[in-house]
Amino acid sequence: MQGVWTAQQIREAEEVLLARLPDGVLMRRAAHGLALGVRRFVGRHRRTTGRRVTLLVGAGNNGGDALWAGAELRHAGLAVTAVLLAPDRAHAAGLAAFRRARGRVLVGEDPGAPAAVTGADVVVDGIVGISGKGALREPAGALVEAAGAAGVPIVAVDLPSGVDADTGTTDGAAVDAALTVTFGALKPVHVLARPRCGDIVLVDIGLGPHLPEPHAWVLEAADVGEHWPIPGPTDDKYTQGVVGVAAGSATYPGAAVLATGSAVLATSGMVRFAGSAADVVRSHWPEVVGTDSLEQAGRTQAWSVGPGIGTEVAGYDLLSGVLDRDVPTCIDADGVTLLAQHEDLRRAVHGRTVVVTPHAGEFARIAGEVGSDRIGAARRAAVELGVTVLLKGNATVVADPDGRALVNTSDNAWAATAGSGDVLTGLVGALLAAGLDPWWAGGCAAHVHTRAATLAAERVGGEPAVPAPASTLQAAIPAAIREVRKAALGM
Repeated sequence: MQGVWTAQQIREAEEVLLARLPDGVLMRRAAHGLALGVRRFVGRHRRTTGRRVTLLVGAGNNGGDALWAGAELRHAGLAVTAVLLAPDRAHAAGLAAFRRARGRVLVGEDPGAPAAVTGADVVVDGIVGISGKGALREPAGALVEAAGAAGVPIVAVDLPSGVDADTGTTDGAAVDAALTVTFGALKPVHVLARPRCGDIVLVDIGLGPHLPEPHAWVLEAADVGEHWPIPGPTDDKYTQGVVGVAAGSATYPGAAVLATGSAVLATSGMVRFAGSAADVVRSHWPEVVGTDSLEQAGRTQAWSVGPGIGTEVAGYDLLSGVLDRDVPTCIDADGVTLLAQHEDLRRAVHGRTVVVTPHAGEFARIAGEVGSDRIGAARRAAVELGVTVLLKGNATVVADPDGRALVNTSDNAWAATAGSGDVLTGLVGALLAAGLDPWWAGGCAAHVHTRAATLAAERVGGEPAVPAPASTLQAAIPAAIREVRKAALGM
């Protein structure tokens, strides 16, 4: 797993390291890593007219990183221009080094500044660092906009300026980076606003021994592959975990098909279905043991419940009946709404092995508005509800009542399609039945779900990727599991 640390945690670790190092060493380490990142980027993406780099230099250490890196780039033979956005507060030592390297210096209001941006092969965003708040101010905003209009890629220093380091949110003009070179450790922005960061390069500057417990975690493919249940030589269909699915209705039979099918594809054990859509489910998935009611369903090690069951009396009775089984449970969609509407159901789940999987709208019903801090919101809801909360979105957050949190990132929105959440519900339930801890079940399911969505989009008609429906996402689950298994085996 990769750790993620807040801006404050990073600053405190830097202070410890700064006290032990000669003046300027830490910045030079960061700048060297930045210069290498820019050189490699220019080598891959440069225009045929040359290798020209323009630095957008703000006040303080972020601008200092850019200036020191600019000096290295000059020594490597690149043409580098520094546009000082706050010339009175530019990093003195960095600016002196840049001038000694015979770099060109402009100020933001110079008439030549826009041309220096639009004529570059790459722009380096050294505007603000992890302490920056709010949207880009002028002239930075106009220069960043000019770069975007001219198609000039931007390499961000530590994080894209204008994007909050801890929440990944924006409040106006902000940088969209093609590459972000960050120092010491990942920050929340790198997972909560992954599309704005572009590719991410992490430069080791020696912070590791001085970092506290991470604010959150990011699962990597190998982590997911190691935890994904694979049958052993002594396993049978029962020992792998039997999951029950209670989903769908006469109005929404598709929810039942999608949730049940994903549970089938997640493991090779047994899936039971209970509900009015049993005939439809059996017609799609003949290996499922389908019954028309919960009372007829056999024993299971876990349940997935909620998609398409409705929020009237029948839905309430179904959810209540599943909870009476007292086994690990994944609750989604209408099930989440029912929890919000009925205090007795909320009391029934509190402290139980339950994963609830709301999107932002459902989350608001059960735990209040998400707000700008997705990790904080998921943590708060997990404590209040006494269950594991999987807050769905482009950056999915899984939080436990004990405070653990992980973020599953995505570079795209291919999973944003009707029925996609039903697929995720079946995955979580199958992993719970196989004995995974709810936090791991939610995190592993979210990772495979995201990867399956990408594979589905890439495989519908070839390149480029195109939108794919939830049924195609579901069909890509085995391929996604194979990928994480390969990562775990080092293949």
